[in-house]
Amino acid sequence: MGLLDGKRGLVFGVANDRSIAWHIARQMMSEGATCAFTHLPGEKMERRARKAIESDGCSDYWLMPCDASSDEDLDKVFAKVREDFDTIDFLVHSIAFADREYLQIGNFAETSREAFCQALDISAYTLIAMAKRATALMPKGGSIMALTYYGAEKVVPGYNVMGVAKAALEANARYLAFELGEKGIRVNTISAGPVRTLSAMAVGGIDEMFEHVEKKAPLRRNIDAEEVGKTAVYLASDLSSGVSGENIYVDAGYNIVGL
Repeated sequence: MGLLDGKRGLVFGVANDRSIAWHIARQMMSEGATCAFTHLPGEKMERRARKAIESDGCSDYWLMPCDASSDEDLDKVFAKVREDFDTIDFLVHSIAFADREYLQIGNFAETSREAFCQALDISAYTLIAMAKRATALMPKGGSIMALTYYGAEKVVPGYNVMGVAKAALEANARYLAFELGEKGIRVNTISAGPVRTLSAMAVGGIDEMFEHVEKKAPLRRNIDAEEVGKTAVYLASDLSSGVSGENIYVDAGYNIVGL
């Protein structure tokens, strides 16, 4: 018996086999869940997503293109999910974007209006857009989770506008948790430590961040993406039935150390 036997959900954010979203999905499927996936539009992105999903021996899976900044694309995805699955039990929001030109140490004040709005739209607003559509597919309640990072709370040089976007994401999750709670829908965030994903490598000073975590974190190491997946399993399962509006750290304890 798996913790997620009989549960099914939608996972946004599988770009390749290093994506945290994929590690989350792997852990969920190992516990009996059925996962449906989306990928960024384009043959290259579809090929990468399929390669990741099939790397674990999965051959029968649901995959659909989606530009999360497009309401039309989101409508199509959730309509198809309803048509094929009727209902879902969980939703994983593991997407973020900011122009890498503004993810460099020392240039936060240079952030353009366009780059700021784009980062907030894709990295934060999309959680609201997805939750709105997912609610109709969770008549008996469910679990919505989003991936965030410590740079939402404290200044991480080079994280810049993405830190602001993640702060908005965390606030969105709390407001959604409050509003959707009466429907039995729980909304939480997972604050993951640095992981060598495609998006993380765009952040200025990322290598120094990994080195610093190893020295400062209580566990004296960086995390493995599968550890994030295990926490996601907990949040999707009935073990977390009384947990909503929380931000759970999976960062080897890094966030508790002041100096």
